[in-house]
Parts: sequence; structure tokens; C-alpha cells
Amino acid sequence: MQEIAPHVFIESSYPGVTLGAINWPHGLILIDAPLRQDDIRLWRSTLANLNGGLDRLLVNLDEHFDRTIGSRQVECMVAGHEKMNQIFRDRPVTFKSQTIETGSNWELQTGLGSIRWAPPDISFSDQLEINWDEHPVLLEAHPGPSVCSIWLELPHQKVVFVGDTVVPGAPPFLASADLPAWKETLNLLLGPKYKDYTIVSGRGGLVDQNAVKEQIKFLEKAEHQLEKLVDKKDSLVEFERSAHTLLKNFSVSSELTDHYLLRLNWGLQQYLKLHPDFSAAG
Repeated sequence: MQEIAPHVFIESSYPGVTLGAINWPHGLILIDAPLRQDDIRLWRSTLANLNGGLDRLLVNLDEHFDRTIGSRQVECMVAGHEKMNQIFRDRPVTFKSQTIETGSNWELQTGLGSIRWAPPDISFSDQLEINWDEHPVLLEAHPGPSVCSIWLELPHQKVVFVGDTVVPGAPPFLASADLPAWKETLNLLLGPKYKDYTIVSGRGGLVDQNAVKEQIKFLEKAEHQLEKLVDKKDSLVEFERSAHTLLKNFSVSSELTDHYLLRLNWGLQQYLKLHPDFSAAG
């Protein structure tokens, strides 16, 4: 676990997503959850050693399986965007792994068993302020990777957790995305407000402004591929070709190549189903 600011920690050693913890006298504010039962127990034991306050609040930065599968097992109040409630209502009450293949990190794990989702106990539409210390924590909606995407910001410490807004070194998830909104969100990170901020990616730990710029460039390339696919929606070969083209933007190990191709292929197909009238110009 790495302390990136006073009483603000991140943990990137578990499969899934980068976790966060804010240790205040009132209690712990947690960012996202581990995937596996053993990792959840180890994470909870690590947090207990911080000797913070008794209260616990878990913030899910979006609805993605990789960050929500373990939420219930963390056993505390959950906060997230209000649209997560509808998405969770549409999911089966219990979920058994190995049922779909989307290129998500959880699909590389074994022994997850049945999962019971934990919809947010506390939800919001645009912004929520948490006052557990003399300086507030801000939760803000920043759609792009999904309609449920939020950031957790510590204005006093100049730290912002951005979830899947920036995914360095690997293909991002496109299936639930809105690319124009995503690029707009990324441009906020390039603005003067966040110039001196510590930016925490939900899948890569600390990132800099260059990673933000690279994310924008990749999304523009994804838009270009989607434009070529609009009239070829029934051709699986064309989707596979586009996935291979996009994967060339990353240096990935041979062990993960097929997994990332699956992520891109699935993402491109689902994006055009979600946006049937897609046009990068519009």
C-alpha cells in the first residue's frame, strides 16, 4: 500500500482495479473493492492496521464488474451514482461467473462463485460532498466510460481518483461508453484546475498529464474504427480487424493479447448497439 498524500493510500497489487483508502479520525472512505474473497479479507486486515475511525464508506467509481463484484463482502455502506441502482436492478440478483466474455479482469480469475450485488446505499446525480474531516471529499459525476462514472476528489490535498477515465497501458472498456462525453471529461483533467493534482487511475495507479493525452488519442482512433464499422455491423471479421488495429497502440504480453482483443471486439460491438446512429462528427 502506497501513501500518496497524508492519510490517502492506494493499493495496486490485487487483481481487478486500483483500490484507494482515506484514513480519517471519523472513519475510512474506501474506493472500490477487491475481486476475490481472500483479497477482500487481506484488504480489510490491512485497513484495520491503519487505526482509523470506526465508520466505513465504500465508493464505487462506476458499475463495472471489476470494481463491484466484491462490494458486498467489504460489509459497509456503499456510495455511487444514482444510475447504478437501475443497472443493478437489471442484473440477476445473484451472478455466477464464467457466463459471459467481455475482456474484463474478473474473467481471468477462478473461484469467484456466486456474487450478490450491492447497489449504492447512498446515491447522487451530479455531486455529493462528504464531510468526515475539516476538508471535504467530493464525489462528482463525470460520464464517459459509462453513465455511472464518477470521480472522488480531495481538493485540499489535490488528489483525484478518476476510475476508468484514464486506463494506461491497456485497452479501455468501450462497451458502455460515450466517446464524446469521455473526451470532454479528459479535457477537464488537462485544464488548469487539475494541473497540480495527483491523478489516480482506477486501473493503473498514479498517472500524469501525458497519460491523459494518450487516452484522448486512443479514443479518437477508436472513433475512426467505429466509423468504418457503422456499415459493417454484421461482419465479425471487420470487428476483429478493428480490434487488432487498436491493440497495436499498446505493448502487451502474449499472455494477454487474446484477452485484450476480446475486450476491444466486445467493446466495439456493444458500442454500436448502444449508439446505432454513431458518427464521430456528430
